[in-house]
Amino acid sequence: MSVLIVLLAVLLLAAVVIVVSAPLRAARDPSRGEDPEREDLEAARAAKYREIRDAELDFRTGKLSREDYEAVDGSLRSEAVEILDRLQASESGAGEADSPAGEDPRAASNPEAKREPLGESNEAGSKPQAEG
Repeated sequence: MSVLIVLLAVLLLAAVVIVVSAPLRAARDPSRGEDPEREDLEAARAAKYREIRDAELDFRTGKLSREDYEAVDGSLRSEAVEILDRLQASESGAGEADSPAGEDPRAASNPEAKREPLGESNEAGSKPQAEG
C-alpha cells in the first residue's frame, strides 16, 4: 500500500512539473514559427519610436533648440523608415520593399510635406483648436 502512495505522489509531482513548465518550454521552442530577425526589427522599431518621442519631449521642454530638434528628428525618422522598410521586406518574404531603400514612401506622394512634432495634431489629423 505504501508503494502505491509513493507511486501516486511521484506521478502527481511529475504532472505538476509538466504543467508548470509548459510555458517555459514553449518560449524556448524554435519551431513556433516566430522569426527572430522580425522580433529584433520590431524591438528596434519600438526603440526608435521611443527615441523620437524623447527628442520631441526634449524640444518641448526647451532642452533642444529648433535647429537641433529638426536635425535629430530628421535622422531618427529616416532610421525609423529604414527599419519599417526592412520589416515590410521581411513580411513580404521576397526581400523587397515597395519603395527603394532609404526612401520615405510618404515622400513620393507629397515631397513638399513638412514634418511637424508628433503632438501638434489631434487624432483626426487636423490642427488642434485654439482654446479661448
